[in-house]
Amino acid sequence: MISLLLSSFAWLDLVALTLLILSWLVCGWLIEHPPKARTSVTVLMRDYRREWMTEMVTRQPRIFDATILSSLRQGTTFMTSASIIAVGGVLALAGNAERLDSIVMGVGAEGQPAAFWQAKLAVVALLLTYAVFKFIWSNRLFGYCAVVMAATPNDKADPRALPRAAQAAEINIRAALNFNRGLRSIYFAFAALAWVLGPWGLLIGTALTARAVLSREFASTSRSVLLDD
Repeated sequence: MISLLLSSFAWLDLVALTLLILSWLVCGWLIEHPPKARTSVTVLMRDYRREWMTEMVTRQPRIFDATILSSLRQGTTFMTSASIIAVGGVLALAGNAERLDSIVMGVGAEGQPAAFWQAKLAVVALLLTYAVFKFIWSNRLFGYCAVVMAATPNDKADPRALPRAAQAAEINIRAALNFNRGLRSIYFAFAALAWVLGPWGLLIGTALTARAVLSREFASTSRSVLLDD
């Protein structure tokens, strides 16, 4: 069964899949560890999150901070729900792979066994599942951040104030980091979905996705705004 499945894939399929995985990993590493000469939006936002928590210490009342944090948690909740639904949709499609085969044959492609399409959809499902776990953990970290913020004294002269604010900032940064990882996983899941069109579809989808992800971090208008301090 496995040998039959592998024989259904061309060498270009393996090249395209390898490129997808490498692009996903390399893009993530570059964004989180950018060169000093050209930092990413993700790294720039870390400083703003630290400044936020420093300002939070003396803000009276902290309704504004609580509202922002609540909005961030709502975003993680929405993305978790959407990703879970997407995983269910991919699994449902994999369970009806014969229909997908008939659709692809309609545009001139040769018929393939159901396991062939299920293997391709499995890559999409795995990327989406990874995103689900990252969003769930991000939501939990934002919850931790809320507790630490609540435990931070309002008096800047209090010796506990700034250290607690720094703790809240670092937890907030970790929450955002996991959220961004989940988003990137969804982006590349869309690229993996293009594999149903063949290896060239996956190669083109991966290239376009990598370009979009990197341009938003290193060549976007929002980055220019953040640097204009």
